[in-house]
Amino acid sequence: MAGDPNAPHFPRSAPIEAYGKGGFAFAGMSHRGSLLCLPDAIWAWDVTDPQKIDRYSLDRVFTAANGIDTLLIGTGTGPWLPPPELRQALKAVRVVLDTMQTGPAVRTYNIMIGERRRVAAALIAVP
Repeated sequence: MAGDPNAPHFPRSAPIEAYGKGGFAFAGMSHRGSLLCLPDAIWAWDVTDPQKIDRYSLDRVFTAANGIDTLLIGTGTGPWLPPPELRQALKAVRVVLDTMQTGPAVRTYNIMIGERRRVAAALIAVP
């Protein structure tokens, strides 16, 4: 999907219908690359390596923090331990951080939005 980088790909949350082959499917659409799923919109996310995840890459999460209780980070195919300063910054805005590989993160995200929880997900695309 190409378009305005300041416009979301989808103007609300939606379950992730499929993932793999470098992208995701949701709301009847497909997207190549990583995704940032917030309660009010789904955005393209330019992170491809968990080592690049920082406060800057999660700026939209911090901006929307008053509507988010939990942030799931799908780390791709391997584990990742977030730096303590990122965990503390999220804690300061009352967002709980949970990291896991992208597959389990997608499944957890789908369950949580199905329960109408205030969840966001930063999902690194997997092959």
